[in-house]
Amino acid sequence: MFLIRRVFLSIRLFVVAALFSVAAAGAYGAASERPALASVNAAAAVVGEDTLLFDKNADRPVPIASITKLMTALVILDAGLDMSEWLTFEDRHLPAAANAWTRIRIGSQLRRKDVLRIALMSSENFAAYTLARSFPGGFDRFVQAMNDKAAELGMVNTRFVDPTGLSADNISSAADLVVLARAALRHPQIREHSTTGYFRASFRKPRYSLSYGNTNSLVHSQSWGVSLSKTGYLEEAGRCLVMVSRMDGRDVITVLLDSLGTRSPMGDAGRIKRWLATGQPGTVAAGAKRYEQEKSAVLAQPRPEQSQTARHHQ
Repeated sequence: MFLIRRVFLSIRLFVVAALFSVAAAGAYGAASERPALASVNAAAAVVGEDTLLFDKNADRPVPIASITKLMTALVILDAGLDMSEWLTFEDRHLPAAANAWTRIRIGSQLRRKDVLRIALMSSENFAAYTLARSFPGGFDRFVQAMNDKAAELGMVNTRFVDPTGLSADNISSAADLVVLARAALRHPQIREHSTTGYFRASFRKPRYSLSYGNTNSLVHSQSWGVSLSKTGYLEEAGRCLVMVSRMDGRDVITVLLDSLGTRSPMGDAGRIKRWLATGQPGTVAAGAKRYEQEKSAVLAQPRPEQSQTARHHQ
């Protein structure tokens, strides 16, 4: 009888230990597994921690499209410029990439703080260009300041040639963009402007106004608690997203580079969020997974750097 009791006790202890292990995996995510992602390159980190939660080709330099504008904002704010100054939207001194259409009228003016806001929340390319054009020392000095800031932050796989992201020669890595997000978080203006849902900009000379919406639909959801956001798209870069949001009770930096569909980055963010809460990797739609596999195979092959011309942008 004593031996039987010991057997039953051992079984009960085993069951309790197994249940505890499952609960721990649900709370902290599976240590041996990363979430299934449609994005070709990715990284995530808890705000305030130096290590990555996971990475996927995180050191691979790739085009980053409008994610560039986070560095544009960082350079502007670190320069300590007067954010209430009225900036004039002048004709471009360099040809814009195709499809760089804007509703802003040449010669009109908008305060620098609002130019920055629409560049971040709505990815307005003419706004980002004007921030650089009006920088002390001009456009070229601004681009140099972007590269200087990248070097200062230790972003070793990053290079900028323009402030908008319209050039596919703007490159970075997922790991470097985690570093950029950490730096951007130090500025309340970047957090606020990048997560503004809707904004009506009031221009002068002539007087008119334009309405803008955020390119990331998740900023409208309280359950996501988004505190920093930037989307991007070029044909060469795919769909991109850098975001800081609440996941499993923590503020998490998510970097997602190069996926197929307009909703793929949001889907990846959802899979990361569930993975952190449950340890389950999730699944990716067949078309998005095929794109990721084909693009990964191409990028894994050594090839010379080529200057590319952007055709689309968001």
